[in-house]
Amino acid sequence: MSSNTISVGARRLLEESVPGKPELPKPELPEIPSLPKVELPKPEFPEIPKPDLLNVSELPKPELPVVPEFPRVSELPKPELPKAPEVPKTPELPKLDLPKVPEVPKLELPKVPELSKPELPNNLRFNPLINLYHTKFDF
Repeated sequence: MSSNTISVGARRLLEESVPGKPELPKPELPEIPSLPKVELPKPEFPEIPKPDLLNVSELPKPELPVVPEFPRVSELPKPELPKAPEVPKTPELPKLDLPKVPEVPKLELPKVPELSKPELPNNLRFNPLINLYHTKFDF
C-alpha cells in the first residue's frame, strides 16, 4: 500500500463520527481583558551643531611635487665587468694500451625433442563444476 492510500483511509476514519459516542461540545473560553496602552515619553536629544563644510570648489588645488629627470638607459655608460681568472688547462693523460679481450664463442644449447602431451584420465580433466582447491587429492 502506498502512503497516499493510508493517509486517505486515516482521513476518512477521522472525518466519520464513531457511532455510540456523542460529539463533545466545544468549550467556551473566557474573554481576556485588554490591557491599557502605555505611552512612553519621547526622549529628548540635545541639538548638535552642524560643522561648517567648505565648498570643494573653494579648496586650493594641491601642487604636485617636481620629479627630477633621470638620464635614459641608453645614455648610461655600460659598467665594466671584472675579468674571470683563467682556468689552467687539465693535462692530457696518455692513452693506455689495453690488450684485446678474446671473443668468447657462443655456446649452442642442445635441442630438446618435443614431447607429446600426456592425456589426462577422465576423472582429472577440467570440470568447471568441481572446485579444484578442495578435492579429495589434497595433501
